[in-house]
Amino acid sequence: MRELTLVNPPRFTTEPNKFYLLSVAAATLLCARCTKTQTTLSDKEQTFNPPIMGWSSWNVFRVDISEDIIKHQADLMVKKGLKDAGYQYINVDDGFFGKRDDNGVMHTHKTRFPNGMKPVADHIHGLGMKAGIYTDAGNNTCGSIWDNDAAGVGAGIYGHEPQDAQLYFGDWGFDFIKIDYCGGDVLGLNEKERYTSIRNSIDKVKKDVSVNICRWAYPGTWVSSLARSWRISGDINPSWESVKYIIDKNLYLSAFAGNGHYNDMDMLEIGRGLKPEEEETHFGMWCIMSSPLLIGCDLTAIPASSLQLLKNKELIALNQDLLGLQAYVVQHEHGGYVLVKDIEEKRGTIRAVALYNPTEETCSFRVPLSVLELEGTTRIRDLVKQKDERSVTDFIQFDVLPHGTKILRVEGERRMEPTRYEAEQAYLNQFDDLAKRKRGIAFMPFETASGGMTITNLGGHKDNYAQWNEVFSEQGGTYQMTVQYIPAEKKEREISDRRLEVTVNGNMTVVDKLETDRSKGIAQTTFTVNLQKGYNVIRIGSRFSWSPDLDCFTLTPVK
Repeated sequence: MRELTLVNPPRFTTEPNKFYLLSVAAATLLCARCTKTQTTLSDKEQTFNPPIMGWSSWNVFRVDISEDIIKHQADLMVKKGLKDAGYQYINVDDGFFGKRDDNGVMHTHKTRFPNGMKPVADHIHGLGMKAGIYTDAGNNTCGSIWDNDAAGVGAGIYGHEPQDAQLYFGDWGFDFIKIDYCGGDVLGLNEKERYTSIRNSIDKVKKDVSVNICRWAYPGTWVSSLARSWRISGDINPSWESVKYIIDKNLYLSAFAGNGHYNDMDMLEIGRGLKPEEEETHFGMWCIMSSPLLIGCDLTAIPASSLQLLKNKELIALNQDLLGLQAYVVQHEHGGYVLVKDIEEKRGTIRAVALYNPTEETCSFRVPLSVLELEGTTRIRDLVKQKDERSVTDFIQFDVLPHGTKILRVEGERRMEPTRYEAEQAYLNQFDDLAKRKRGIAFMPFETASGGMTITNLGGHKDNYAQWNEVFSEQGGTYQMTVQYIPAEKKEREISDRRLEVTVNGNMTVVDKLETDRSKGIAQTTFTVNLQKGYNVIRIGSRFSWSPDLDCFTLTPVK
């Protein structure tokens, strides 16, 4: 693999709970041979609610559910050791609806749930787990549209928010809700308004309900104030193409997760026919990217190997890590991706790494330790195989099979100060994936960009900016900042994009002498900035005009 350079670089491809504490402890013991575990947080760090873990009915049963099915699957979660592994939620998806009476009160399906839903929730709670339920933000449920389930017509929460919230969380006692959008989509409703209204109604009944927003795309930066998790893609199915598609959708969304709120990559298709290496990729990438882990198979027929994978304590500990971070891309070449995230301690010497190969050929990964911001003798543990690998001092090198992934725990001797911040690592204040705006800010592939991606449609408004929230400096002081960008083609803009406003901790530098000839390739501009010791916030945009597409920026201390 090619190594990163600072100028015109080539495309670089290379509420805490009982279980959480137990999983971290287990992983610590298992890894004792290879690493020293750091168990304390600094005063700047917090402990967040981890992604939820559990089982959901939709993938395998769709609307053909019943009281007996739900109770039996809940019993099997205990019997097969999944509850003890940390899976806490049993989620009843679409299909429990009967009809609304003349007063608008929802009744359960007479055949599927003849005793109502409270006995179901009570049974789940009696097993020491939490109970989840389903609704749609509009009038009709997804099952009524896609499964021709007449009972789902009029079963959505639209117009019944206070009534249904009291029923589901007050009377029945559920702890979680998935809020779909099939009915809302048909009616052309406003996502933010609908989900805000529903959240407000739920909070009046029970404030600690875990809410999942299912809009089948990243809905917008407003979502983290309303939900613990949110879907970022269409529904998963038990195929490699589907798993690959969802991973691809989430590769560059790490800045939008954290602080106890997560990008939901949909339910797990483990145990439903994927190849072993595909199942390992599926589960491993869901873990390192901090997605909720909701089992979607029939537990009466799960293969032993799939069950073992779902109970892998070291992978689960990675997903439930106390920092609550999503891994991000640091290297990409020949179709393979390297992702990394801090675990156990921010800016520490222990990091989780994924070597992800979505291609049809074996991929040879060669990852310099500097790319991982580590140096010195570095210990490596394979979390899928749960075994130690040989230590290295210069780079990590593995061959990964097609559709396969290596999930590693690495510990170096020292942590390096980062020098490069990619566009695709930024938080985009006005980003969503709904494709409703003609010119919405987005991440865009660009072959010669340093990470293969850029930010496009930046600027034009004070709120349309890109922001890096954790730009780190060991000592603080004066730095040379070099911003790499791609001049726009004339036909792409009505307003000349010859201006960048770079704000460092609130102090703005305006750069208005920019290259306009796109044929020259990636351009750059250099100026000095002052960084404080520790974390800094850098924002790039333009209040009055469109900005050129951003590639990355680098920071070099001025001696």
